Amino acid sequence: MNPRALTLRATLLLGTCLAGPAMAEGVLAQLYAPRPPAGSAFVRVVNPSAESLKVQISNGTVQAIGPSQLASSYAIVKGNQTFSVTLDGKPAGQLQVAPDSFNTLVPQDGKLQVLDDSAGSEDALKAELRFYNLASDCPKGSLAVADGGPVLFADVAPLSTTARAINPVSASLSAGCGKATAEKLALPPLKPGDHYSLFLTGSAAAPVLRGQLSSTDLYAK
Repeated sequence: MNPRALTLRATLLLGTCLAGPAMAEGVLAQLYAPRPPAGSAFVRVVNPSAESLKVQISNGTVQAIGPSQLASSYAIVKGNQTFSVTLDGKPAGQLQVAPDSFNTLVPQDGKLQVLDDSAGSEDALKAELRFYNLASDCPKGSLAVADGGPVLFADVAPLSTTARAINPVSASLSAGCGKATAEKLALPPLKPGDHYSLFLTGSAAAPVLRGQLSSTDLYAK
């Protein structure tokens, strides 16, 4: 996922404007909203624990993340410039990320692990699935279409992520570590250009699969 993909998504959304005046107004507002300057980067925090956590990236809005919504939206920061992250009102670190990159931060052993989300789909006619192995003691995470369907991701290392483009379809997904599998998760209706994150959490013995549609903060000058 990158700024070009987001622009393509906005263009696709514009094609739905004929659905009604209210929708058209919202789509046009998003399409013509101020764009981040060149060299910006995009950062979010994911909380795989069972406890809720309040997070703030740079000067962005404080967001609560936890079991019902694991990840914050992507905040817009300046690439190659230091920004701060606070967790529950306490400083969690000062970081820098590359310009034009997308990044997910995972609190791990008192530090913030940076996962690179930049390598993803740019096909505006498809949706993107991004899978994260955040389960404890899980050496190889996997994700497949449930009930004997094809494997989408296999042998995903701990604290890592991978992605692929799919046609927007209805499906239930199954994930796990080895023979231990999580409860099935039904994909929500996805549109071309959508980016959907799937988080494998819990433990290797009792994995849990959760999903969330990715979003990016609007840029304000």
